[in-house]
Order: sequence, then structure tokens, then C-alpha cells
Amino acid sequence: MPLAVGQNAPWFVTRTPSTPDFAFETASGRYVLMLFLPEEPEARGAAVRALAANQRLFDEVNACAFVIYRDPALEAGLRDVRGLRWMIDARGAITKRYGPEPHWLLLDPTLRVLASEPIESAEAMFARIAALPPPAAHAGVPLHAPALIVPNVFEPELCEHLIAQHEADGGAFTGVMRDAGQRTVAVMDDLKKRRDIWIEDPELQAAIRERLERRLYPMIQRALGFTATRIERYLVSCYDAADGAVFHPHRDNTTQGTAHRKFACSLNLNGGFEGGDLRFNEFGPATYRAPPGGAVVFSCGLTHEATAVKSGRRYAFLPFLYDEAGAETLAAYNARVAAAEASA
Repeated sequence: MPLAVGQNAPWFVTRTPSTPDFAFETASGRYVLMLFLPEEPEARGAAVRALAANQRLFDEVNACAFVIYRDPALEAGLRDVRGLRWMIDARGAITKRYGPEPHWLLLDPTLRVLASEPIESAEAMFARIAALPPPAAHAGVPLHAPALIVPNVFEPELCEHLIAQHEADGGAFTGVMRDAGQRTVAVMDDLKKRRDIWIEDPELQAAIRERLERRLYPMIQRALGFTATRIERYLVSCYDAADGAVFHPHRDNTTQGTAHRKFACSLNLNGGFEGGDLRFNEFGPATYRAPPGGAVVFSCGLTHEATAVKSGRRYAFLPFLYDEAGAETLAAYNARVAAAEASA
């Protein structure tokens, strides 16, 4: 049976004509129409023609459409266009999770089911899509991202010291994490552009950790019900308008080597810049900014972005927080990598 209204759509990774490993979860923040194509040529052609006739509804910003097909022979000549992607499901793994019968499935910006229609009811589905409100209004009430803002975590002197550390080093552009077989590796792409340095001094690390434990962790426990015990990376970043600095929508825990991460912390070290705010597109267009010395804390599972810095420089301390269960997850990943390397 197709998924019921309100259910979360299963995530998957598959190939499209333009992307060898398209991650479905990156589609959040807009309405998503999924078409599970029939095998029978006449019904398949009718569904594709109906989609083509209504392609104006899919502008990639408010809505997009995904066509899931099983027959690899159909791949020749297909191409992705703005608002429309073709997704191969040769082994049927995707179809099995969504229901075996051909159908139309409409998802909201959080990738939860809004509606389902049989394959012959294209007209009803497109009428529904044409009547949808903007993605930010999909719930019928204002939405707020589940993000915690905590001021006064770092005092001005520590903020200034960390900024000076970055300015003395200059930082380096760093990549994003991607799975490559059994390993998670950093790759450079256009998703992120910022300059990072790592704080290696044990005494400075200890000073940072002490402030987090005394000033931030109790608020995380109170507001989010999470007991942080581990810190991943002592990282200071610079988002510089001169670099076109930005970090486009992403999640922080979707690879094997990052699955242990529970909460992200974005702690601003300065003010006086334009742009560079956090946005959680599953919850609308609102942006979030902590004051200098303050932090925004949010689940690593949320889609989020650091908007482009339009003027000035934004300096931030950007750790990930996890617990002992997360430490076990990370240890298990490291053991798998070590075993794979040993066997190779």
C-alpha cells in the first residue's frame, strides 16, 4: 500500500541523468511530487504526458517532481531539467518501500506525505498542487525551527582571541563529507565555501570545553533533553563576503562517518556582517542568528544552510556535540574502516 498521509517518506540515494548519487533527503524545503511509473507503455506514456503538461508547477523553489522508473532501457535520452528529475530504481528497492503499485505521491516540505492518488488520477493530483499555498505556509500556522539560541557562552575576550587565531593563520577552504564505499571522505564541491582553522592547543581546547560544559550544556539539557558528553572538532570558521562564502542546504549526520553527531552548535564570534544567518528550509524562510558570544544549537538531522555573507566577515566556532551512544557509533565505524583497510 502507498504511504499514508502524515508518514515520513523513506530516504534513498539513486542515480539521475545529472547526478550519480542523488540524495533524496536534500529535496526538503519545497513540495515534492513523486511519480512511480507503470510498466505498461500506454499507462506510462499517459502519466508522463500529464506531467509534461503541468511542468509549469515545478520551478524547483516551490515544488519539484521526481519520476521513479524501473526499466533501464528508458534511460537513453532522459535528462534532468529544472524542477524535474528522473530516478532509476532497477532493483525495485525504492518502489518496495513506497508501495508496489504505480501511483502519484505528494510530499510536504518536511518530506511527509500530503496526498496519494492512483496513476489514472493525474488530473486530481495536479489540481491539488495548483491550489497549494507557498511552502512556508504548508502547515496552515507559522512554523518555527526547533533551534535553541543561548547568549553569553563565550566572553568577548575569548571571541577576540579565536578571531585573532584565524586571522594569523588565514584558514583553508575545506570540503564536505561524502560516503565512498565503506569510508566517509571529504570532497570539495560548490555546496560550501568558507575558510577553517582547527584549534590544536590543549589549554585553549580546555578553556573552550569548560565554557561549553558550564554555560551551554545545561541549557541543551533543559530545552532539548540531551546530555552532551563529547565534542567533535574545535573549529573556527570565517565566512567572508570577499570569498562569496556560503554553505548551501545540507544535513550534518547522513554519512557513515558522521552518523554519531547529534547536535550542531553555531557560535558567532562577532557581529557587523550582513547575511551569514542560519535558515532551516523545512520550517520556512525565517533566519536565525545568535549574538556575538552566543550559540544556536540544533539537531544534526535538520536541513539547514548558512546564507551567503553579503558584506563583512562572519567568524564562528562550529563544533558538533554527541554522547556515549554516539561514541559507540563512531567507534563501530572506525572499526569497520580499519577492518576493510586491513583486508585490502
